[in-house]
Amino acid sequence: MGGKMVLFVYGYCDQRDCFYCPLGENRKNVTDVYANERKVESDDDVIAEAKRMEALGTSITGGEPQEALDKTCRYLELLKDEFGEDHHTHLYTGITGGRENMCRLSEAGLDEIRFHPPYEMWGDLHGTEWEDILYVAREEGLTPAFEIPGIRAEEEFLDFLDEGAAEFCNVNEFEMSDGNYRRMQEEGYELQEGHMSAVDGSKDAILEEMADHERVYFCTSVFKDAAQHRNRLKRMAQNIRRPFDEVTDDGTLVYGKTWLTEADMDALGVPEEFYTVKSDHVEVAWWLLEEMVEDGDAPKGEIVEQYPTVDGTVVERTPLA
Repeated sequence: MGGKMVLFVYGYCDQRDCFYCPLGENRKNVTDVYANERKVESDDDVIAEAKRMEALGTSITGGEPQEALDKTCRYLELLKDEFGEDHHTHLYTGITGGRENMCRLSEAGLDEIRFHPPYEMWGDLHGTEWEDILYVAREEGLTPAFEIPGIRAEEEFLDFLDEGAAEFCNVNEFEMSDGNYRRMQEEGYELQEGHMSAVDGSKDAILEEMADHERVYFCTSVFKDAAQHRNRLKRMAQNIRRPFDEVTDDGTLVYGKTWLTEADMDALGVPEEFYTVKSDHVEVAWWLLEEMVEDGDAPKGEIVEQYPTVDGTVVERTPLA
């Protein structure tokens, strides 16, 4: 649905040997906070971003959020205080953390915690702190689950589900990113032909050995990019659109831009709901501007397509003359 805001709270992580870590240079080893793509300067920015997309909940990520526990708990409390208990929160973590952390997170308002055990331990997690923490988290009022990259199929995760220790297991299609591309190539991984990020041969065994389980959910890279991210943009676009903005299937906003004046618009009889006056131009319904240029009422203009994010990144400009 794309209904959850992504809150990046902390870029440091003590798991330094994860060759598949996807974080880019602007997120790795930083203390900056980002709400979706908005850099957070104050608590108001977090609330504003959640309202911008009418967020149904928040996913908290990093780096390692448990290594900045005070900050993480403060944001959880902020979100619950503002949006209430129905604002569902989950957190991604690569460490166990222990009972004290589980208690603090639960008291701050965390609903669900998704564990990502170190890859080198997969298959040998029983009898370790990774098994214990699943029960501890549940005892402290959290829903424990796994969320892992689809490096390979691992039946031990199914055992945890059948034993009632974990609620579900999310498997994300193994991906290459700008942040891990070089390291992944060094490990012998290559992209699927025709794909921007999916690793070649990464999902066949997982689908055969794990995906039949009713509480295993496999998320393809295409779905994550084309559905989840797009739906989040569409939520934002529908929430902030002006009466004359068109929302595309990709979640972008389209409108016209002309260098006529407000007086020109009045003289042409353009209804006020079809345009907005800016400092040096007028933004107007794109289809109306197209007609105005064709009829000679406006000498030139352009159709603008942009993201509904705070920075309003422009995707495309199409000149009209």
